[in-house]
Amino acid sequence: MKYSSEVEAMCPLAKGAYHGPAPIPEEGKWVQAKEITDISGLTHGIGWCAPQQGACKLTLNVKDGIIEEALVETIGCSGMTHSAAMASEILIGKTILEALNTDLVCDAINTAMRELFLQIVYGRTQTAFSEDGLPIGAGLEDLGKGLRSQTGTTYATRKKGPRYLELAEGYITHIAVDENDEIIGYKFVHLGKMMEMIKNGTDAGEALKKASGQYGRVDDAVKLIDPRHE
Repeated sequence: MKYSSEVEAMCPLAKGAYHGPAPIPEEGKWVQAKEITDISGLTHGIGWCAPQQGACKLTLNVKDGIIEEALVETIGCSGMTHSAAMASEILIGKTILEALNTDLVCDAINTAMRELFLQIVYGRTQTAFSEDGLPIGAGLEDLGKGLRSQTGTTYATRKKGPRYLELAEGYITHIAVDENDEIIGYKFVHLGKMMEMIKNGTDAGEALKKASGQYGRVDDAVKLIDPRHE
């Protein structure tokens, strides 16, 4: 190691007591993290691309510094779905430091990785105070039945007003409207449930019927409209 002449000319002084880094909470323990392998935890984070045209929600389950589980959810950009497929393969088995310095193909996913890294190494994880953390597979709990992301899509114009397209319950088929043309409810199809039934041998028409439901005062509606065509 090279030192400048100014440093070389200095006389040595003893360093004070070393107490190590401040402990952080990890999976029910207080840990003095000195190595990347000291880090464990499950957490979520959001990332966005430079033009802010798309976003990624990333969920990581880290055990002893290694990413054992990754859930990548993207919205707003068609190319991100392909990037997510690659990122899910790239992330698992890496240390979080390796993952932070890996090109995850999409800016939004890279940014999400950065934000998660900060949460994890500072002990701000969902499992900070949960003994032994969560098992591998817990990331799937972020998804609804049929393993579909929880998404909401609504659209509106000043001239024509709002349209509900997809909400937590599922794909919106009809919006219920009262005599004042105000939305009072909606009908939906839970696509995850429907596809599960079809895969298990249920007739598609019957599966559609069984996976359908409604929310709000649908029975009081003056009319039902298709939000995509009316």
